[in-house]
Amino acid sequence: MHFPGKTGPANAITDIPGVEVGQTTLIHGDGALHVGAGPVRTGVTIVLPRGRSGVLQPVKAGVYALNGNGEMTGTHWIEEAGIFRGPIGLTNTHSIGMVHHALVRWLTRVDGDRGAYPWLMPVVAETCDAMLNDMDGLHVEESHVLEAIAAAAPGAVAEGSVGGGTGMVCYGFKGGTGTASRIVGVAGQDYRVGVLVQANMGIRPWLNVLGVPVGECMPGPGGHHGEPAAREQGSIIVVVATDAPLLSSQLKRLARRAALGVGRTGTPGGDGSGDIMLAFSTHSDQAPGDHGVCRTEYLAQHTLDPLFLGVVEAVEESILNALVAARTMVGRNNTRVEALDHSMLVDLMRRHGRLAETR
Repeated sequence: MHFPGKTGPANAITDIPGVEVGQTTLIHGDGALHVGAGPVRTGVTIVLPRGRSGVLQPVKAGVYALNGNGEMTGTHWIEEAGIFRGPIGLTNTHSIGMVHHALVRWLTRVDGDRGAYPWLMPVVAETCDAMLNDMDGLHVEESHVLEAIAAAAPGAVAEGSVGGGTGMVCYGFKGGTGTASRIVGVAGQDYRVGVLVQANMGIRPWLNVLGVPVGECMPGPGGHHGEPAAREQGSIIVVVATDAPLLSSQLKRLARRAALGVGRTGTPGGDGSGDIMLAFSTHSDQAPGDHGVCRTEYLAQHTLDPLFLGVVEAVEESILNALVAARTMVGRNNTRVEALDHSMLVDLMRRHGRLAETR
């Protein structure tokens, strides 16, 4: 399969210089659910917009919710001021508080100038892994968050059933963490757009891959073999990073376009789904002078279409990358979620003329 657009060297959100990703994966226990004991199928993903060295330096940002049945902390300040600082944490729904707590504790130990605002408001987002994980058992601990921060690095990012995406289910198949990037030309200059998703949304009949109705063609729950489709109760978190010089209002426009990339894969954004998008730019303003005046540069509004398209393409590919990388998982009460069948996918794409053949 060939997705449109030019990717960065890692085809990951870390193709944006300075961005680092670290993950902690928790998998232990089998069989019947015993709350507090397991089985455990969960984890934490950490995105550092400016790496550990620049963690207290703010980034411009914008947020958008396609459907708000979910949580992302710190968004009120992003809506108000168009900035945030610190890591982005992704985990399961019931562990969002622990990850927030751990990030605050870690940030209080970081040396550096907090600027005009001494308080800390980390961005932490969630999707629900209760189908496979003992989510009520609150198994994510502060140490796991610190492990993910310590592991954060540029370069390749592990995908599938890892980090915050460990126990997630996407379109009735095993889902999880996915990433992709695009290099786009704007006004004679190349910029990078990178995406990381925690994909946990959709039911099987909705899944489309490059316009091919894959979900309708594959057997299984909600497929075309007579099984009833379950009510959609998943979510997706999309993190978009770019090095393009953009205003916070323009980053909100990028975040909104991320929803189009999610929609390309088939979901209408179901009632039970928390579909929340965050976009940030690592491009820095000139530091304020003696009178508190900042100098900034930004792309003209009419030049943004290539960035919009890059976001849509990278989000669509990130979701498929999560599906392809994930492996079949058995979790709580022996619930089994099958991975997307690679050979069947290739066959379907070939029959629909969407497979790039090699010689």
